[in-house]
Amino acid sequence: MLDVTRPPFNLSSMTADPKVIEDLHRLGLVYEEMPCDPDLADTTAFCEAYGVPPEQSANAILVASRKPEGHNAVCVVLATNRLDVNGEVRRRLGVRKVSFAPPELTKELTGQEIGGVTIFGLPEGLPVWIDSRVMDHDWVVVGAGSRTAKIRFDPRQLQDRSGYEVVEALAF
Repeated sequence: MLDVTRPPFNLSSMTADPKVIEDLHRLGLVYEEMPCDPDLADTTAFCEAYGVPPEQSANAILVASRKPEGHNAVCVVLATNRLDVNGEVRRRLGVRKVSFAPPELTKELTGQEIGGVTIFGLPEGLPVWIDSRVMDHDWVVVGAGSRTAKIRFDPRQLQDRSGYEVVEALAF
């Protein structure tokens, strides 16, 4: 049944956040922009609809401390793994309690919406930690700063780059 409450999905209107594209160019990374129906931006739906294997889809997740507040990081893990929030992430932040940031805080700190959060175009000083298993792939798909696109790239391009830290056992 056609949903008449919103305009139909239009591939030509799907784009990544301009700050994300600017950052990709600044870094000199080779990438492919993939249009995405915003209703299919969440990882499971995206992988199923676009034929991307979940083990090559990486989620960028903002974590936020609760005790004390104000400590944040963006963590990148494969869709087939779970972020070790209460172990490695908590220890790395040096706090007692940490959790996934709520959508409002994610938007405030990154300028990006859940379903489109990425590791590019972020404010300076926000740590980016990448689980080492992400680096085992010659390509992964990450968010593009909006729900209307994804970025496909070789994560090994980030090896030894300032602002990106590869972490063993960030996820399990």
